[in-house]
Amino acid sequence: MNLPDAPSRPDAEADIQDVPIHRQHPAWMTLRRLFRHQLFLTGIGLFGIILAAAILAPIIAPVDPTKLAMRYKFRPPDGTFIFGTDNFGRSLWSRVIWGAQLSVVIGFSVVLLNAIFGTLIGALAGYFRSLDNGLMRVNDALMAFPAILLAIGVTAVLGPSTFNVILALAVVYIPRTARIVRSSVIVLREMEYVQAAVAAGAGHWRILRRHILPNAMAPLIVQLSFLFAYAVLSEATLSFLGLGAVPPTPTWGNIMAEGRQYMSEASWIITIPGIALMITVMGLNLLGDGLRDVLDPRLRIQQ
Repeated sequence: MNLPDAPSRPDAEADIQDVPIHRQHPAWMTLRRLFRHQLFLTGIGLFGIILAAAILAPIIAPVDPTKLAMRYKFRPPDGTFIFGTDNFGRSLWSRVIWGAQLSVVIGFSVVLLNAIFGTLIGALAGYFRSLDNGLMRVNDALMAFPAILLAIGVTAVLGPSTFNVILALAVVYIPRTARIVRSSVIVLREMEYVQAAVAAGAGHWRILRRHILPNAMAPLIVQLSFLFAYAVLSEATLSFLGLGAVPPTPTWGNIMAEGRQYMSEASWIITIPGIALMITVMGLNLLGDGLRDVLDPRLRIQQ
C-alpha cells in the first residue's frame, strides 16, 4: 500500500533557508568573556587610572617635578597642592604622576624584552631538542637566585640608571618567560596538526611561526600581565634602595625613600606613592587573574 506523499511546505523551507547562521570569531568570543569577567574589569579599571595619568602627565601635572621651592616644604595636601609637598617644597602631585609615567615605561619595556627574547629562547629550547639542555641549564642558573637579589646584583654592577634597571629586570624575568614558552612548545610540537605539517614538508621556522607560537600565546599573555606587576614593584624596590633612576628623577621608590625619615611630620610623602604603587600592582594582578581564567582552557572546562 503506497502512502500519499507528505504535502510540501515551501513556506517552511523558505523559513529555514532564511534563518541566518551567526558564527562568531574566536577572538570576539574571548573578548566577550573577558568583558564579562569581574576580576578583569576591576583590574583593567585600576590599571587604566594609572595608565591614563602616565599618558596625560604633561597636561595634568605641568609643574616641574624637580623644581625646588623651599618656602613650601612640608605643605600638607590642600587646594593648592593636591598631594602636598616634600622636604624640598616640590609638588608631590607632579612627582607621583611623573613617577607613574616612568613606572609604566619600565614595565612596558621589560614586558617587551621578555616577549621577544623569552619567546625566542623558549621556542628554540622546546622545538629543537638539541638546544634544550644547554639553554635550560643557563635558565636554571639564573632562576636559582631570588629575583630581587639578582636584580640588585646586576644594577650594583652596572650602576643606577633607568636603562640599567630595565636591563636588570629583563635578565631576571626572561628565564621565567622562556620556561613557560618552552613547556607550551614541547606539548604543541607533538600535536597531530604539527606532525602533519612536518610530513607535508613544511620548514621548521614556518611550523614555529604558523602552527606552534600562535597556539602558545595564551599562557604567554597571562605571564606577561603578571610580569608587568613584578617589574613595577621591583623597580620601586630598586629605587627605594638607591639603585634605580638617579634623583631628582621622580620614581615611586625614591619618593618613598626620601619620605621615610619624615614619617612623623609629613607622612603623605611616603603614603601617597605607596598607594599609587598598590593600585598599580593590584590592578595588574587582577587583570592577570581574569586573563588566566578566560584563556586557560582547563579552567573553562571546570567552570
